[in-house]
Amino acid sequence: MNTILSTKDYIVFFVYFIIVASYGLWIYYKKKSASEGAKDYFLAEGSLTWWAIGASLIASNISAEQFIGMSGSGFKMGLAIAAYEWMASITLIVVAIFFMPVYLKNKIFTMPQFLNQRYNGTVAMIMAVFWLMLYIVVNLMSILYLGAVAISGISGLDLTLCIMLLAVFAIIITLGGMKVIGYTDVIQVFFLVLGGLVATYLALNIISDGNGVLAGFTTLHNDAPEHFHMIFKTDNPNYMDLPGISVLIGGMWIANLSYWGCNQYITQRALGASLPTARNGLLFAAFLKLLMPVIVVIPGIAVYYIVNKNLGAIDASSLLTSTGAQDPNKAYPALLTLLPAGLKGLSFAALTAAIVASLAGKANSIATIFTLDIYQKAINKTASEKNLVNVGKIAVIVSMVLGTGLALILGESLMGEGKQGFQYIQEYTGFVSPGIFAMFILGFFWKKTTSNAAMFATIGGFILSVLFKKLPDMMDLSFLSSTGFSVLNPATGIYEIPFIDRMSFVFIICVIFMVIISLIDNKRGIVPKGLEIDVKMFKSHNGFVIGSLLVLMIVVALYSIYW
Repeated sequence: MNTILSTKDYIVFFVYFIIVASYGLWIYYKKKSASEGAKDYFLAEGSLTWWAIGASLIASNISAEQFIGMSGSGFKMGLAIAAYEWMASITLIVVAIFFMPVYLKNKIFTMPQFLNQRYNGTVAMIMAVFWLMLYIVVNLMSILYLGAVAISGISGLDLTLCIMLLAVFAIIITLGGMKVIGYTDVIQVFFLVLGGLVATYLALNIISDGNGVLAGFTTLHNDAPEHFHMIFKTDNPNYMDLPGISVLIGGMWIANLSYWGCNQYITQRALGASLPTARNGLLFAAFLKLLMPVIVVIPGIAVYYIVNKNLGAIDASSLLTSTGAQDPNKAYPALLTLLPAGLKGLSFAALTAAIVASLAGKANSIATIFTLDIYQKAINKTASEKNLVNVGKIAVIVSMVLGTGLALILGESLMGEGKQGFQYIQEYTGFVSPGIFAMFILGFFWKKTTSNAAMFATIGGFILSVLFKKLPDMMDLSFLSSTGFSVLNPATGIYEIPFIDRMSFVFIICVIFMVIISLIDNKRGIVPKGLEIDVKMFKSHNGFVIGSLLVLMIVVALYSIYW
């Protein structure tokens, strides 16, 4: 397989980055003002339009974890992995209706600020540290490593060099602030969608032997039906990753609502806008989410078909690990190498754009939390606006250096050799998601929730997640197999609880104990701090309602067809 880009590809690639960099500089100087402060730098307060918010959300979310990780999961388990995308489209609407009004009404700009305002500074500080560790250890590291795997596979460049180049590109974009990230993300999304559609077209056309996309998809669906089930049964070897009906009514909601509604990295894009603008941006992102499986999941299924049906377009050995097993993470890069000169460079640029955009968004959120919630509150309470911006820029560089080091040291052991990178990200993020979501949802809508209860969710939720992860090593869980809450993991030979179900259990326990602790505190005379909430602020304009109903109907139709 030819994994080296041609001269034409490199020209396309570098022209793309020149365009993005030039546009970023233009945005930076056009919208820069002498009075620019920390909130304007970190949040682009009031300057992002709805389409910029929606595009930035998707550009920051869809990265190596989707293009490489989710395509790899599509290769291994099929369309079912699209649940993360299609359920997210509904989640975005829930966040737009119920979460955004609370944040904007109470002038909340960071997630730790919400915790400080609703609970106390101790809870906020602990969670700020948790988030920083999560963003660096899980997110930055995984995006850098998986992104470098893809770029190395396509370009033939050394993996270490690719990790470092990605970090440098991301730092350059991030130092321009949230305005530059938000508006350059519009370009990133365009190329991201275009490149993904080209790859999908190519794969399906190969399967149909040149008879077009529809013929290719029909063949793929008919000849690989096992890859087109959305809801797995307990005997499915992938049930550990997507445990049946829990995808619709269980832990998937916790993962999605925590990610899209309680995550600085995501909500930051809308926190500086008006409520109608924020809602429209989230709705736009929901529609884009419906499209994502076509771009990142179908190619993975197509590569599985091409390789296992021996169609010859892809060298099956290029997907093998050193142990001879198929590596799902190599599926998408293998597909892109089939593109002709020029188009390969365009798709390569689109993939790189997605990775850089996601890294930039993560780094900006790290800088925002560290600067506004740790440095300003605990280190230098009298820091000037200029000083805060400078500290934020230093935080960007430091976090990227740490992420690069972790990717170089741990990336191969955690996400290499045939492992599903996307599932790694979801599982380890899930260690903190249940406690975070319990703390936020009760903090929003139950005024009696106390800071002691929030503290339990903060620390206790994490401890419970670790306990449930280690539980199979301490006792035999086969007695739960009839309920579907434990399944035999072929990799370990023991019965384990799927991580999506573990999130459900931890969330329920956290809520129960938070209610008990809060009621005890209430009887002791502890009066919790509440938020300013008016029922009227949850009312949405007609256009948003119509768009939301359309998204819901599309998701219902998709699940009805591919159940």
